Amino acid sequence: MASKASSEAAASPAPVRIPELPGLGTTWYARGPRYWLRRTVNTLFLFLVFAFLCYIALVLYSGAPRTYLPLRARRVWDIVQIVASCVTLVWGWVSQRRKLRRLLQDPPAPGAVRAVRQAESRRAVYWSRAGLIPLLLASPILPPIVAWCVGAMTALLAVRESPSEVGARRWLEEQKGRSGTSRR
Repeated sequence: MASKASSEAAASPAPVRIPELPGLGTTWYARGPRYWLRRTVNTLFLFLVFAFLCYIALVLYSGAPRTYLPLRARRVWDIVQIVASCVTLVWGWVSQRRKLRRLLQDPPAPGAVRAVRQAESRRAVYWSRAGLIPLLLASPILPPIVAWCVGAMTALLAVRESPSEVGARRWLEEQKGRSGTSRR
């Protein structure tokens, strides 16, 4: 009797635990109301960050370098800034969409997502410290730089399913023994 129970336990595979993704937890699997609430809260938070960055860029831009220009040159410079900001906004969007397309072809496994994000955050600390002084010096061209960042981050928010979700879904399917969605 005991051997029969142990053979049944060995025949049935152990349940696979749904991996947690940074910022989404396990809500990505069912994509229910909690998932959409998390995505909405993340989007609203980044919208506030974008608004703050744009405000800071415009305040720094309208500061000393611009005020010393003659009126006619200031108008031309403002038009150049508007055009450059529109171009870099689109450039940021397109470059981020290309990066996402590459990541979707070979999405990271759930364990790799956290490691990649930690490595990127360590690099970001050094870049932020090293970039503070040049950022203040670049205030005349800061609006296009911020526009590129807004375009790139908006492209990240506009995806239906992130590369980490695709990678986690494929990993989960491999763990369950279904290979229905092979890599294309």
